[in-house]
Amino acid sequence: MDITGEFALDAGISYLNTASSGIGPLRSVEALRTAVAAWSDGTDNWVRDERALDAARAAYARLTGVAADRVAVGSSVTTHVGMIAAALPAGAEVVLADGDFSSLVNPFASRADVTVRTVPLEGVADAVRPATDLVAVSAVQSADGRVADLAAVREAAARHGARVLVDATQAVGWLPLRADGLDYVVCGGYKWLLAPRGVSFLTVREGAEDGLSAQFAGWYAAEDPWGDCYGPVAHLARSARRFDVMPPLLPYLAGAASLALVEELGVDAIGAHDVALAERFRAGLLRLGHKPVPSGAAASAIVAVPGLGDAAERLAAAGIRVSARAGNLRAAFHLYNTEADVDRLLRVLAS
Repeated sequence: MDITGEFALDAGISYLNTASSGIGPLRSVEALRTAVAAWSDGTDNWVRDERALDAARAAYARLTGVAADRVAVGSSVTTHVGMIAAALPAGAEVVLADGDFSSLVNPFASRADVTVRTVPLEGVADAVRPATDLVAVSAVQSADGRVADLAAVREAAARHGARVLVDATQAVGWLPLRADGLDYVVCGGYKWLLAPRGVSFLTVREGAEDGLSAQFAGWYAAEDPWGDCYGPVAHLARSARRFDVMPPLLPYLAGAASLALVEELGVDAIGAHDVALAERFRAGLLRLGHKPVPSGAAASAIVAVPGLGDAAERLAAAGIRVSARAGNLRAAFHLYNTEADVDRLLRVLAS
């Protein structure tokens, strides 16, 4: 994958930790640098800022196969999940996967009047029943990279009249994912989409907005933000923009450039590249006598190795950035990684 001139990674670093945070492309860094300078010298331009925000929204819509008017923006996945959790009626039942990421789980678990059932990831679809109101699951598990069978979850939810919320933070950017067949999709952009922290998206399927309260909506969620910014908002946006939580504009200026790069390279091509590196690592692990966590419903760009979590510190000392999660050594491969990075990681583990 040709990314010549797009990144400034230190030559001594093998960065295999995108599942924690992605690397900022140079074009995004430059956009942010320009914006910070304008902020500091009084030449900041709101028109430019809004165009970047609109560009980020539109790019995310294209990447996930929805219209731009189905996308809301914010700064945190948890805020949008919390809005969905708050809309559930008392006595509602929510099905979650065991050990899913807390940003998806806690807004539901914190409601004492909602029944939360957690089941193994592989059993989420089978756990849906007529009493289930919502299924919430990550497309790719943060702890170990397992890929959920979203088609089975969607089919089971439709059969029983439940809605589906997917956290795609560990997926969008390398795993092709269509949000148009899902009620709600949330995504933090600072991992595989290479944006700074503070960029997040929510897609709302048309018809699934009923019951959702724009309780975090400020003036920016108005149909006419500049004309309706004092007192109660008279008319919320007719589109999913009514669920916008006023975003921090500096991260979106950089995020728009990052999403543009992902679009240019193509998610299919990025995914093929990432998964090929992950499979190379899996094969090498097996040769070394280590058994990685199975990848789930599809091949994953994230590889977790039980029992090797304590190796992360030793690997960092050797210039290899990975992470330790739930006792696993977790390596995540993205577009700026190469076979040389994989082989270097394997050599250090073998030593």
